[in-house]
Amino acid sequence: MQSVNISLAVTLQTFILVGIPGLEAEHIRISIPFCLMYAIIFLGNGTILHVIRVDQTLHQPMYLFLAMLASAELGVTACTLPTVLGIFLFGINEISFEACLLQMFFMHSFTIIESGVLLAMSVDRFIAIYNPLRYMAILTLPRIVCTGAAIVLKTLGLMLPLPLLLRRLPFCGHNTLSHSYCLHSDLIKLPCGNTRPNSILGLFIVIFTFGVDSMLIVFSYMLILRTVLGIASREGRWKALNTCVSHISALLAYYVPVISLSVLHRFMHPMPPLLQVIMANAYLLLPPVVNPIVYSIKTKEIRLAIVQTLSRKKATVS
Repeated sequence: MQSVNISLAVTLQTFILVGIPGLEAEHIRISIPFCLMYAIIFLGNGTILHVIRVDQTLHQPMYLFLAMLASAELGVTACTLPTVLGIFLFGINEISFEACLLQMFFMHSFTIIESGVLLAMSVDRFIAIYNPLRYMAILTLPRIVCTGAAIVLKTLGLMLPLPLLLRRLPFCGHNTLSHSYCLHSDLIKLPCGNTRPNSILGLFIVIFTFGVDSMLIVFSYMLILRTVLGIASREGRWKALNTCVSHISALLAYYVPVISLSVLHRFMHPMPPLLQVIMANAYLLLPPVVNPIVYSIKTKEIRLAIVQTLSRKKATVS
């Protein structure tokens, strides 16, 4: 029996990804909104990155963190685009073992980086409101660079063991995944070996990143609220809170799909495959679609920089 399992493990070189169960015949039509969302993601976040790079007035802590967030969202999107559109447009639902591990590694890494950047942005908002006179002196460029480097290094340290642990396991028999991209929680259901170390490490990563980050973000906003309530004038309180609106929108776009998917997994047994796929894609695509739109509308400096950039391009073309 063991030799049969070993031989099966050797022959299983690909995984099967799924689109939307029961709607396979409609995949071409379904691909239209997906293509539109991907276009918005690349155009929106690319524009944010461009205006922050070329406009010297935006070389401030808040916008540098926003550039990090946009970069992480572009990274997540670029990781999943080939398989998602491959399924919906071309019916390609196979992915090699190595490509799947690579996609899983980069997708989870960029997602963890995104969570870390959102935490850094909440600290940025607290410092801007609590001590606005020393804001630029506290959040200097070297400190911002070190913060970004620390987030990346922490992510790599946590994520590197995951693909290595998966590579040592024998994959045999069932090779169909639940989504149109590779997730660690999905992959560890397939091996016929002991996946306990993978499960423990995966849970530790979730708690150490999303769990700790979310608690620290809540704590930061408690301090922000306390500081705002201490401002004497009503106009001053409103102005201070208004600087947090865009970041709060980014937090809601990021955490609401994650929490909703976790709650549905916990309390809805069995969870309908269609609902699971919809929630997973909302978690994947909602933040990078919403964030550039919100920041472009709610942040005056970003909006003006975009208008000026477009005006310069129009004048150049004319």
